[in-house]
Amino acid sequence: MKLQSLIGAIALAVSAGGVQAASSLNLANYQLTGNYALDTLGGIGLEASAVTYASDRNTLFFVGDEGLGVVEVSLTGQTLGSMAFNWAGTGSSNNDAEGLTYLGNGRLVVVDERPQVAYQFTYSAGGSVALNNQPKVAITGSTASVGNVGTEGISVDPRDGSFYSVKQDNPAQLRKSTLDFAVGYGTASTTTLFSGSGSLFGLNSLSDVQTLSAVDSLAGGAGADNLLILSLDSKMLVELTTAGQIVSSFDLSSVTQQAIEGVTVDTLGNIYLVAENNGSAYPNSRLFVLTPTAVPLPGALWLFGSALAGILAVRRKSV
Repeated sequence: MKLQSLIGAIALAVSAGGVQAASSLNLANYQLTGNYALDTLGGIGLEASAVTYASDRNTLFFVGDEGLGVVEVSLTGQTLGSMAFNWAGTGSSNNDAEGLTYLGNGRLVVVDERPQVAYQFTYSAGGSVALNNQPKVAITGSTASVGNVGTEGISVDPRDGSFYSVKQDNPAQLRKSTLDFAVGYGTASTTTLFSGSGSLFGLNSLSDVQTLSAVDSLAGGAGADNLLILSLDSKMLVELTTAGQIVSSFDLSSVTQQAIEGVTVDTLGNIYLVAENNGSAYPNSRLFVLTPTAVPLPGALWLFGSALAGILAVRRKSV
């Protein structure tokens, strides 16, 4: 059989068998490939506490925990624009912007940690947004302050519009919500999936959460249901099933001495982390990039590649 015909036959067999999605990101396969200083921007770029990937812009947005505003940057940390937050009328005691997720078409959701209120707004570079006038919702149904151990991260699942969020501590919680935003206040239906005091998933606190359903290599498989969970105190990033099983992990202790508080992922599976500035030794917040040493291929494509490599090896020997 000619080479082209044999390749075609293998490809047809793979197609008939379907393409099986990868079951995990496999964080053990990742390495640090990027380390970028984020502009201070008069304070708006300091104390980076949350980051989110905008797939329709191929950019990142981040916020600092002083709540001065949101900054758009490239995937290598160059400033593209910013938008200021106006907290007047919200009743916020600390303007503690700790959670951020991207909904598409320039729309974002930012969470104020202590009252655990999520605000939805549309980004406009160079502008300002009065958060009290935007659609908002209390994640737990209450705006009572829980102190500096409240909602530290939020992430939307684009498949159904549900939201995952993490409460930092006392107790640490992983939650899933349906959030109906409205001007004034909308409504929330929130289920606490896991809760623990002192430790949850073996982590000392929870700092952020990221859904993985938009990662191309996981699409259509069980791995698309997995979540990334970040812990500042444990200096760990873990990949978790929705049943609470850790399937892979990455030790962040050697990445930086700065406090890593935010995580997001792009469609290729590249992971982006933001860390706060810390005194004169670390005057800038920073963006760190983790990339896989090899892209996880769906099983059928791996078989096709292996078969093709074998064919070419035999062909070389015969000439």
